[in-house]
Amino acid sequence: MKKCHVVYLVCTAAMIGAGLGAAPASSVAMTHVVHPGESIQKAVDAAESGDTVLVTPGTYHESVRVSTPGLTLRGVGRSTVIRPSPKKAVDNTCAEGGNGVCVIGTGDENVKGVTVADLTVTGFTRSGVFSMATDGLTVRNVTAVKNGVWGIAQEQSVHGIIRGNTARDNGDAGIFLANTVKTEAGAADTEGTLVAHNRLEGNRIGVTVRRLRNLAVADNHITGNCAGVFVVGDENKPKAGDLVVRDNHIVRNNRSCPKTERLDALQGSGIVLTGTEKVLVADNVVEGNSGRSPLSGGIVLFKSFVGVTSEKNEINGNTLRDNSPADLVNTETAATGRNNTFQGNTCGVSKPAGMC
Repeated sequence: MKKCHVVYLVCTAAMIGAGLGAAPASSVAMTHVVHPGESIQKAVDAAESGDTVLVTPGTYHESVRVSTPGLTLRGVGRSTVIRPSPKKAVDNTCAEGGNGVCVIGTGDENVKGVTVADLTVTGFTRSGVFSMATDGLTVRNVTAVKNGVWGIAQEQSVHGIIRGNTARDNGDAGIFLANTVKTEAGAADTEGTLVAHNRLEGNRIGVTVRRLRNLAVADNHITGNCAGVFVVGDENKPKAGDLVVRDNHIVRNNRSCPKTERLDALQGSGIVLTGTEKVLVADNVVEGNSGRSPLSGGIVLFKSFVGVTSEKNEINGNTLRDNSPADLVNTETAATGRNNTFQGNTCGVSKPAGMC
């Protein structure tokens, strides 16, 4: 029977299996324990599908790439901290990309069933947690703080669950979801990705959903960003949309962020839809978002950067107050933005008037 050295194994189960002539020990899920001064990456590389890599409290200066399906990478809470390595020469594509933890599939096959949980990722030049080509990735109870671009980011992936995380003071979005950022393409179907119960604070944007369909952003607390939620489409087909933004608490996102190549300066935006279709925005509490940007306001419909209109979106049952220049802002005209509806919202001021 395999010796249990650095690895903690449920040895009783293995002995029972051996005594009964059952499945070999290699089929038993193992927990690989990593202590300060040891390499998380080495433990990940040694793990097999179904195993857990448990990272004990401490600070670990490295980037970690996961490509084993069914693997769980787990800390013990915020006291498990992953930071960039001070070494200049890094033999790790995750580190080379400026990311902390990467979960990466291939162009031919998504990596399935990976979990990243219960740890802090901070100080990376790009993303705290970055994933691409994943199926069923869970990111849970992760604290992503002061990363250069995104706190938690996911591209070209399906069935994701991003739940119960804190993303704070990241350079761009606290949580960023996209089809792809490197090529032009129509919106992709995420097949039910869920972004829920996260706390997003002090970022440029709390949650960005870019060129995606079929997902939910729900029950998040979003405050102190330059903008709360952005759902972004463009001229490609299909449009971004056919998704839900509901039951979020979006309060005082009044930081000021400068203009970028593709976006006006941001301040005081609660929820912005730009170039989208069939988005349901429902039952959110949106209050105290105030600014002088063209995108400022509680819930805002706005043409995309390339002039694509928003169509067939439903803004229903939201509670809005003290947003400026207005609680509801629709920059689309009847001739451009077709069949957008505003029903049952509790609000004080709208632009144009008559939507409250």
